[in-house]
Amino acid sequence: MAAETTDLDDLRARAERWLDDDPDPADRDELRAVLAGLPGSAPELADRFAGTLTFGTAGLRGPLRAGPNGMNLAVVTQAAAGLVGWLAAQGGEGPLVIGYDARRGSLAFAERTAQVATGAGRPALLLPRPLPTPVLAFAVRHLGAVAGVMVTASHNPPQDNGYKVYLGAQLGGELGAGAQIVPPADAGIETAIRAVGPLAQVPLGPPGQVLGDDLITGYVERAAAVVDPAGPRDLKVAYTPLHGVGAAVLTAAFARAGFATPGVVPEQAEPDPAFPTVSFPNPEEPGAVDKLVALAGSTGADIAIANDPDADRCAVAVPADGTWRMLRGDEVGALLADHLMRRGVAGLYATTIVSSTLLRAMAAARGLPYDETLTGFKWIVRAGGGREPLVFGYEEALGYCVAPEHVRDKDGITAALTVAELAAGLKAEGRTLADRLDELAAEFGVHHTDQLSVRVEDLRVIADGMARIRAATPTALLGRPVTEASDLLPEADVVILRTDAARVVIRPSGTEPKLKAYLEVVEPVTDGDVPAARRRAHAAVTELRDEIAAALGL
Repeated sequence: MAAETTDLDDLRARAERWLDDDPDPADRDELRAVLAGLPGSAPELADRFAGTLTFGTAGLRGPLRAGPNGMNLAVVTQAAAGLVGWLAAQGGEGPLVIGYDARRGSLAFAERTAQVATGAGRPALLLPRPLPTPVLAFAVRHLGAVAGVMVTASHNPPQDNGYKVYLGAQLGGELGAGAQIVPPADAGIETAIRAVGPLAQVPLGPPGQVLGDDLITGYVERAAAVVDPAGPRDLKVAYTPLHGVGAAVLTAAFARAGFATPGVVPEQAEPDPAFPTVSFPNPEEPGAVDKLVALAGSTGADIAIANDPDADRCAVAVPADGTWRMLRGDEVGALLADHLMRRGVAGLYATTIVSSTLLRAMAAARGLPYDETLTGFKWIVRAGGGREPLVFGYEEALGYCVAPEHVRDKDGITAALTVAELAAGLKAEGRTLADRLDELAAEFGVHHTDQLSVRVEDLRVIADGMARIRAATPTALLGRPVTEASDLLPEADVVILRTDAARVVIRPSGTEPKLKAYLEVVEPVTDGDVPAARRRAHAAVTELRDEIAAALGL
């Protein structure tokens, strides 16, 4: 009992010290209410002070709440001061450009970042309103900024927010100009953040310069330029921004490119930080696109497109046997790559270790350079080390970069335009996206991919699963010997298993409390019977999922 009392006293003292330095009156009131609930509120208080949000290669991301283990004005002030100090220590000159989405707290966090920058003598340029992440990535390159900050939690649950950093050419180099940070920049920024003293001593300057709509016009013009101006445009599209910030920019880009304005799901058209019509604002989650496919079916759309809330991801659904089928990210990636290859776009094609091996086969057959990276667009846009110009990159989590010279990150708007271009061209020939997928399968075999994805409350489940697969690595999968078992530690917490016809990649999610296993089976097509090959591949992946779940102890 004495030890418990001492622990509680220590926790209370830490919370009171935090209160003394917290710049947000609302957050102070929130924390005082938790303190007033002691001892019953001790578990909640302990969670808020269990650690500090760590600045990694994905920046910061966490729940909106007072205390060091949450996203709040105090944490953002410290992060901005650390970032600005690091930029100065690296000799980086020029403005910091700042974007934000429509989540709770995003505008306040963006404005505070601008004040910290100007307080340190650095110009701050603020995007004019809540806008997609690709617009911020574009702005870093377009404006020659030293760095950019995007306040967003992307497709995370409504209670979260986040803070992503992009570097300009000065500090990121040509490959990283306008791209998300990679090591050792993340560790350097984290060290600088921890060195920030009392927040009351962080100088705050004026709010910075709010940029005009000409920046958005510039993005839209460049986005529309990714498609052939002479191509077919007869296409009916249903669209949802999932309560996010993509609708206005995407519809402007479609109009600029000569497409009809997509029909937008009315209940999801406007930004809403509560995301009231979905359990999770992620097109990959079950039920998230139900309203979209309902709209597509009722309006006779040719294809359906969804962006995630910050519009850096793009999901595509197509008609299938009287209903609608959401294409996997690997399928959209293969379609986009094939389309660009057929357009004669030469250069490096890249994806990640968790994506399908189909892109590798396509590039090899067509004599094009190919590279494979760790997960994340921060790596994809640096693929090949600059030996060949990157022309296309994708990851299976619905992220596509079809114009790296425009945005060196995933971009759900230019991806949507390129999908529309492909679909319109196929429609003019009396064909569909599904037909083209069948043609690719006939040529390269069915590359069927799926995931085993487990969301956890206790992060120890993830650690235990990774330890278990390392301690008892399977020697056979689907009755065939494992020919390769790779452990990427310490570079990455990833285990890869391969047989002659299957591949499994196991890793923790980098942005959510999930343990993921990425599954792939390659099934040859015999006698031109693609449907039979798809059935065999589907059955094999189902069996493979069960085997991996057992190996992980799930």
